[in-house]
Amino acid sequence: QVQLVESGGGLVQAGGSLRLSCAASGRTFSSYAMGWFRQAPGKEREFVATISWSGGSTSYADSVKGRFTISRDNAKNMVYLLMNSLKPEDTAVYYCAAHRSAAWVTQGGSYDYWGQGTQVTVSS
Repeated sequence: QVQLVESGGGLVQAGGSLRLSCAASGRTFSSYAMGWFRQAPGKEREFVATISWSGGSTSYADSVKGRFTISRDNAKNMVYLLMNSLKPEDTAVYYCAAHRSAAWVTQGGSYDYWGQGTQVTVSS
C-alpha cells in the first residue's frame, strides 16, 4: 500500500514557476515508477510526466516538454515536478500517481495509487 500526498500548488502569473512535491508512504517506494497527471475543469485527466523507479528514465507530454522536469529522491520518498514558463493552459489539478513497476508508463489506467491532487492556477 502506498499513500501519496501532493503539495506546492498555488496561483502564479504566466511565465512563472512552481515546484510540486509528492510525499509517499511505504517502504517499497523505490520499487514504483511515478507519474504526474493533471485535470482541468471540464476536461479529461491527462498525462504530464513520468519517471522510472531509479530516476534514470523519464518521459513527458509534448505540451510540457522543455518546461517541466520530473525528479525523485528515493531516500526521502519524494517525487517532484518543477514547472517553468507556466502558461494559463497549465491551470489544472495536478495528481501524483504510483505504478507498481520499475519502468515508467504514460497511461493513467496503469497506475495503482493516486494522491488527492493540488491546484495550480496560472493567470495571464
